[in-house]
Amino acid sequence: MKAVVLRKSGEPDVLEVTEVEPPRPGAGDVLIDVVAAGLNRADVQQRRGVYPPPPGASEYPGLEVSGRIADAGTSDFRPGDAVVALLAGGGYAEQVAAPAGQVLPVPAGVDLAAAAGLPEVAATVYSNLILTAGLRRGETVLVHGATGGIGTMAIQLAQAWGARTIVTAGTAEKLEFARSLGAEVCVNYREQDFVAEVDAATGGRGVDVILDVVGAKYLSRNVKALATGGRLVVIGLQGGAKAELDLGALMARRASVTGTTLRSRPVEEKSSIMAGVYQHVWPLISDGTISVPVDRTFPLAEVVEAHRYFDSGQHTGKILLSVQEA
Repeated sequence: MKAVVLRKSGEPDVLEVTEVEPPRPGAGDVLIDVVAAGLNRADVQQRRGVYPPPPGASEYPGLEVSGRIADAGTSDFRPGDAVVALLAGGGYAEQVAAPAGQVLPVPAGVDLAAAAGLPEVAATVYSNLILTAGLRRGETVLVHGATGGIGTMAIQLAQAWGARTIVTAGTAEKLEFARSLGAEVCVNYREQDFVAEVDAATGGRGVDVILDVVGAKYLSRNVKALATGGRLVVIGLQGGAKAELDLGALMARRASVTGTTLRSRPVEEKSSIMAGVYQHVWPLISDGTISVPVDRTFPLAEVVEAHRYFDSGQHTGKILLSVQEA
């Protein structure tokens, strides 16, 4: 089968499409003929050599796919079923093997190829906003990086949960896109201080939850933006991994800081998260409350161009790789 391999780390041109041996499903796995794969920042970090796959996972990049069941194993799926899968790696390929608990049917009304943009972002946002942060109706959430895959899902899920959303992005066009998805307060981080804007928007109270993909660069300001009892959840390190934390400011707010990753969690945990996604998020997608914004789709053969486009920061929504016909 064809798959994207990384023989070294670096810029997008280190990605190579080549022939490899197909995967061998293990006990409890299903085999999927991949139709499309989602491109995520974790893939970029793996390409750069700073985010290797966990032990035992495929060395090929790709954390989410859509496709059709080729071999259902001992699961309740049947060959030909249209599904999506959350992966620890290997999605940039014509076939993947995935634990059955990390595989879900495609939501009703969603195009099979576009569905490739769902599993990683849905699992990440649901697990962090709802399970970790415990977002509740009537609360206010601040979402950094509002127009990527994570951000667009976070805006919509928070709104569906009955929360108010404040977002940051770097251009007027991206902020307008975020507003179209339901963001109520939009902050241009290049021109505005998000702490001051949060203060103004909340009457000095602060936000209850922050979903942060930036990390160290925003740590001190994030703490300042929290309300009493606020929860900061760090899920990315685009702005660095090390920063000084003012524990006094954190304690004064009786706030918490949590760091999480999804990729390296045990299969049992990821299966539990996906079960929650199926119960709580899939119905919102099927009824149109949550959409899957897809910016561009590139053929698998153009994976280098897809990564260059991702690196440019121009996209709003998901970038997908088209692997083969449905």
